[in-house]
Amino acid sequence: MLIIGGGPAGSACAWYLRRHNVDCLVLDREPFPRVKLCAGWTPPDVLADLDIRPEAYPHSLTTFASLHIAIRGVGFPLPTRQYAIRRIEFDHWLLQRSGGPVATHHARTIERVDDGYLVDGEYFGAYLVGAGGTYCPVYRTFFRDAHPRAQGTLVVTQEEEFPYAHTDPRCYLWFMENKLPGYAWYVPKAGGYVNVGVGGKAETLKANGDMIMRHWEALVEKLARRGLVKNYAFTPKGHSYYLRQNVNIVRVDNAFIVGDAIGLATRDMGEGIGPAIKSGLLAAEAIVHGTNYTVDTIRQYSLVPSWLFKIINR
Repeated sequence: MLIIGGGPAGSACAWYLRRHNVDCLVLDREPFPRVKLCAGWTPPDVLADLDIRPEAYPHSLTTFASLHIAIRGVGFPLPTRQYAIRRIEFDHWLLQRSGGPVATHHARTIERVDDGYLVDGEYFGAYLVGAGGTYCPVYRTFFRDAHPRAQGTLVVTQEEEFPYAHTDPRCYLWFMENKLPGYAWYVPKAGGYVNVGVGGKAETLKANGDMIMRHWEALVEKLARRGLVKNYAFTPKGHSYYLRQNVNIVRVDNAFIVGDAIGLATRDMGEGIGPAIKSGLLAAEAIVHGTNYTVDTIRQYSLVPSWLFKIINR
């Protein structure tokens, strides 16, 4: 079988399949390790789902016992237990850990043939899993018409991860400041790295005549003013993804979509690693055991209770 996309969703799917003696090939357009824009939130259940003990993870892993949150300027500490990883390390390690073959290939054309799926006339699989992110070709080919994404859930970001000798080990999250329909973050990481960024709903920004870059510039000023990042020449990059929405169609015949190809990022934090991994495991379980594939059991919120999330988004 074929898995298109070697990120956490595709790796988790391949890992489960290989554990149950199902051969699979992972196709990804880029060789690993590769840079992936992401704050790197990794809730504890992510590691548990993959049978990973935190002390056994061989790369940098930051543990936060609390998060320093501000909602429209009102700040408070939120006790929690969250991890942060560096995606360039985490994704590569997960893919290697899955134990299956990987080919560097940019999938463009996918055909449904009598007994399976043919990718670019070169790769064949009886089953097909689309783990290619927001622009996944499996979603585009088989799911876009039946499962159009709600434009109101599209999030655009600007962010950067870079080596920096940070002196403040706390993680800061600033929600809804300066009319940002989202939040900004500062995440110090083990090994001397920092990830900072802003993300907001694209549709709301446009309706307000606003741009995400304005909020990025405000964040840079805040970081300097608070002494969190000073005298650094930022070179941010952007990406986009979809927040969790009503998801009804995630399988068509023997084609499945997982992770950001569906749009599973949590509604409060936009956290996508946990839902991606969970969906990859659920798809693999359905393939191995012939069970129904649904993502209804995957959480829709990371930290903020649904009732509070609705209040702060009024």
